[in-house]
Formats: sequence, C-alpha cells, structure tokens
Amino acid sequence: MEHLELFFKSIFIDNMVFATFLGMCSYLAVSKKVTTAVGLGAAVIFVLAVTVPLNWLLDHYILQPDALVWLDGNSETPKLSAYYGYDLSFLSFILFIATIATMVQLVEIIVEKFSPSLYNSLGIFLPLIAVNCAILGGSLFMQSREIETLGLALNYGVSSGIGWFLAIVAIAAIREKIRYSNVPAPLRGLGITFIITGLMAIGFMSFGGMLTTDGNKEEAAVEVTETKTEVLQEGKTESTQIVEVSKITKE
Repeated sequence: MEHLELFFKSIFIDNMVFATFLGMCSYLAVSKKVTTAVGLGAAVIFVLAVTVPLNWLLDHYILQPDALVWLDGNSETPKLSAYYGYDLSFLSFILFIATIATMVQLVEIIVEKFSPSLYNSLGIFLPLIAVNCAILGGSLFMQSREIETLGLALNYGVSSGIGWFLAIVAIAAIREKIRYSNVPAPLRGLGITFIITGLMAIGFMSFGGMLTTDGNKEEAAVEVTETKTEVLQEGKTESTQIVEVSKITKE
C-alpha cells in the first residue's frame, strides 16, 4: 500500500512540472513535437530511476551523520566506531550531480548509438539533462522527505519520471494541435504554452483529494461503566450504596 500511494502521489499530486515547476527549460523547448517529447521523457524516466536509488545509497551509507560506522563493522554500536561523529552531508550536491552526470552520459551514448535521428532532434537538451533541476530535485526531495528504503527510493524515481513524462507529452500533443487554432498574435508561442501549462497545473491540483488520509486508524471512544459498592456505617446502621463510574477509553 505504501508503494502504491507513493507511486500515484508522485505522478499526480507532487508532479515535477505542475506542482514544483522543475525542469521547465527542456519542458518548453522540446515539447514542439510528440516524438521528441517521448524520447526526452523516456530518458528522464531512466535517469531518475537510476540516480535516485544510487543517491539514496550514497546518502544513507556515506553522507548522513555517523553513516560511515559500517566501514569498521560497528553498525550496531556506532559509538564504538572510529568514524563516529563524521558528517559528510556538505558533499551532497557534489556527489548527487556526479552520479547524475554519469548516468546522463550513458544515456547519451545509448541514444546516439541506437537512434541517431532522436539524438539529433534532442540536440543540446539531451546532455543538459545532467543539469536539469527536475533530476537533481528528485534526489533532493528523496533526501528531504527521508524515504526509508531502497525500494521506495526506486519507486519514487520511476514515478517522478513518469509524472514528468506525462507532462511533456501532454503539452507536446496540445502544441501540435494548437498550430491549427486561431491564437491571438501576442500569445503565440511560449505565451499560450504558459497559459496552457497553468491550466493543466490547476487540473492536476484536483488530484490532491485522492490521498488525504494518513492511514492511521481513528481511535474510537468507548464508554465503560464500572459499578462500585460502598458500605456506609453510621452508628449501628449499615447501608449499601451502589456508585456507577463512567470512563472514556480509546482503542
């Protein structure tokens, strides 16, 4: 359930384009044709799916405070480790970007080898994935949201990439059709594209009601009535009094 919730939330609710407006430069520049948008979107999915889990491993085993205690086998007793107290979190940006640049270079080699036409149509924007803020944002969001497991990190990388893919393919399809529409001259080009993007972002905001519960069971209040018998003695006369006490307990 946790994987499914993260998957749909990353695609629709926390969409990279429509929720945080990351990766807008390539989103606007490569969305003139659906074919090039599909190619770049697929490349972004691959890079996010690989870099987010890799950066999760870097974050948990190198960058976090006291993360290096595993080097001398003191993971269970970190205070006994020679590396206790080490904090390399200041290297996060450098290592994250190095990982991303390596994967982007791999993607560039593969695309150039197997699809030269797509490589030529993407042009400079394929290597620019290395500095695409959506790619780096995926790793930084993974770190700030404290995703707990490697599987969830992989899920988040893939779903975030799918969300960006859907956004760029949708706007590319609209821009192909809008060429035949009578758009006012001042709004032609990026003007109408920004307006459509804003409207699509408003539409994606409606998905925010999909996952509103936190998964915790509501505590039910139960009234418990306890009967106490008190014996009162007054002189030689004894009387019995029954007292009912009500308590509210939570289950």
